[in-house]
Amino acid sequence: MKKIVFCLLATILSITFLPLQLHASTSEPSSSLTTPKPVESEEAKVMVLRLNEIKAMDKSELKASEKKELRKEVKSINHRLRESSGGIYLSVGAVILIVVLLIVLL
Repeated sequence: MKKIVFCLLATILSITFLPLQLHASTSEPSSSLTTPKPVESEEAKVMVLRLNEIKAMDKSELKASEKKELRKEVKSINHRLRESSGGIYLSVGAVILIVVLLIVLL
């Protein structure tokens, strides 16, 4: 019994530490500014509109300080949108840990 559990844990740990490339080749260009999922509240819609305005701006003529302010604004808006979206996010490691604990305890 102990040998089976040891082999199972060793297998799971070895799979966990292998580098995985989930999205190695994407057809669409990656953007540093991603628009969040569809939102329902008016405040969130206003924030998404502001993000789209910032994304559409011509930033080549702005000064460094103005660009820095825009980056801070984008970060704060994204942070507020993530907080308002709710939900529970689990990492892959947490899910594996839960599964292993369930296997061992049951």
